[in-house]
Amino acid sequence: MMRGKAAPLDLTIEAIETPLGGLILVAGPDGRLHASEFSDREERLHRLLDRRIGKDRYRLHEGNAPDAVRLSLEGYFAGDLAAISTVPLAMGGTGFQQEMWTALRTIPPGTTMSYAGMAMALGRTGSARAIGHANAASPFGIIVPCHRLIGSGGALTGYAGGLERKRWLLDHETRHASAIALPC
Repeated sequence: MMRGKAAPLDLTIEAIETPLGGLILVAGPDGRLHASEFSDREERLHRLLDRRIGKDRYRLHEGNAPDAVRLSLEGYFAGDLAAISTVPLAMGGTGFQQEMWTALRTIPPGTTMSYAGMAMALGRTGSARAIGHANAASPFGIIVPCHRLIGSGGALTGYAGGLERKRWLLDHETRHASAIALPC
């Protein structure tokens, strides 16, 4: 008996506008986000999808991302920093990457953590470099807040969207997290 080749996964792709430029959202039929990447980094988006799903194992169709994803991003950019924490994700990746990406979502908005600090938080002392590689492989720009990881001594280091965007995101979060903390 011959097994048939599985049908490619049908994914919807949409570019939305943000204060940082276009953001491409890729979602599955179940409403889970498979990737988000800045429009000027579209080649990276395709590389990550190819690596995670398989080059010929998905098809992209233009359409609308799920309302929940778009509304969460709108809320985030309007100052509701927690809005992105509930976006459902189709994680994929290795077990270590999934563990790391999940941990990134627990870093409170407006705060940062070093790569070494994340390694310690995960009980993986000495794996700061592996944390950096897993962070760089994240296909979920903004939604999985990889911008909250910084180098030792507070240095802004690598961000797939560019350091200017990383700085903007951290400033945005600090500004809105501070506004929430202030008494009325």
